[in-house]
Amino acid sequence: MEYVIEMLNIRKEFPGIVANNNINLQLKKGEIHALLGENGAGKSTLMNVLFGLYQPERGEIKARGKVVNISNPNVANELGIGMVHQHFMLIDTFTVTENIILGKETVSKGKIDLKKAEKEVREISERYGLAVDPKAKISDISVGMQQRVEILKTLYRGAEILIFDEPTAVLTPQEITELIAIFKTLIKEGKSIILITHKLKEIMEVCDRVTVIRKGEGIGTYDVSGTNPTELANLMVGREVTFKTDKIASQPKETVLEISDLTVKDNRGVPVVNSLSLNVRAGEVVGIAGVDGNGQSELIEAITGLLKKDNGSIKLNGKELSVLTPRKITESGIGHIPQDRHKHGLVLDFPIGQNMVLQTYYKQPFSKAGFLNKREIDLKAKTLIEEYDVRTPGAHTPARALSGGNQQKAIIGREVDRNPDLLIAAQPTRGLDVGAIEFIHRRLIEQRDKGKAVLLISFELEEILNVSDRIAVIFEGNIIAEVDPKNTTEQELGLLMAGSKDKKVGVEKNV
Repeated sequence: MEYVIEMLNIRKEFPGIVANNNINLQLKKGEIHALLGENGAGKSTLMNVLFGLYQPERGEIKARGKVVNISNPNVANELGIGMVHQHFMLIDTFTVTENIILGKETVSKGKIDLKKAEKEVREISERYGLAVDPKAKISDISVGMQQRVEILKTLYRGAEILIFDEPTAVLTPQEITELIAIFKTLIKEGKSIILITHKLKEIMEVCDRVTVIRKGEGIGTYDVSGTNPTELANLMVGREVTFKTDKIASQPKETVLEISDLTVKDNRGVPVVNSLSLNVRAGEVVGIAGVDGNGQSELIEAITGLLKKDNGSIKLNGKELSVLTPRKITESGIGHIPQDRHKHGLVLDFPIGQNMVLQTYYKQPFSKAGFLNKREIDLKAKTLIEEYDVRTPGAHTPARALSGGNQQKAIIGREVDRNPDLLIAAQPTRGLDVGAIEFIHRRLIEQRDKGKAVLLISFELEEILNVSDRIAVIFEGNIIAEVDPKNTTEQELGLLMAGSKDKKVGVEKNV
């Protein structure tokens, strides 16, 4: 059997950590090969070695049977290897075409021939079913479209082997369906794909084989047709994983969060949250289900003081929040796990220990007379690192060096440790593996059982149904229905999320 790519006995080290230890991966022509492992298992590191961003300490790489030295990404491109990174490498102010041709510009008479490039981009996008406007600015297109631009970048450079790093982590269910169709088109065109993912459902649906790695070690390669999600989850985590969150029935008490007739407008003056009313009580998890872009982000920003309301009221324990600053809102009893952990959850260049006191650094014992008490910060960080199983070489490791799952655990530890009356969890498991998801769901239920109010916003319907005690469906900035998760299905929720108010789906209208 000739493989298009072979990675043999790859070892990659960083100070204080072995990220990959003698890992093997072999990719056949025309297959979709999954690379599965927990957050921090070494998946992205291994693919960064293949793409030339890292150099391995040991091992060899073969391309079409020949040993190669991939010293940088340009060499990878010459070998027909392209990579779509988890965090897109796009320039917001450039157009789609300008981003795609960057570094590979066609120059005519001292000028970049943009018209020719736009024509080429349009031809490639039509050939592979990647509909995208070559003239659109990156800042004006959706996340799903931005991902298509990243795919087109690799195809424009002639990639035959495409690496996708967590490609569905930031996509809506509809965009995921579209991406899977794109994968199938690419394979029909003779491409080969390596898919880094935690999502077992996607592996079962689209992949031919799967290589599992755990804590930097290769566990084995398996035919997808001969395995199942439970077996793969256990191989990945090294123990039995439960997909259903164990919980007793909720016992809601007094109202903690009370939102009445809330209206929030965007910068064009258009209402994005539209006369929305919602209550969350102590001792319950209320899940908000909706298609991305129906006002969820603006609702969270209004509650946390990051966005000013235009009308209505937001009360926590009977006190109006909208007159307070974001810090005062936080201090009044709100914990916030933000949907974008990099933009709003962490200072990536700060040590993870300092990130764990971002909400409390100005208080004793972490600060006195304007000076930080680093010893106390380190003690608190070490406690939270241990309690929340944050896998890091130490409290002084920069936050950006941690995997997404461990960054998320650090944020949750920070927010829960403050003992808030209301915990807002926005996309708390986005991009995380089944082990980390299980851990985070358990923590949310723990908060509920301690008598706290939990507001969960997620695009994962399975998560909403699994964790919530009550589901509020948001459509065009308004709560159009409330649903009991025990008496509904993903299909019924999907209809409601599309704006259907059919009584047959067994919901109570929110009045």
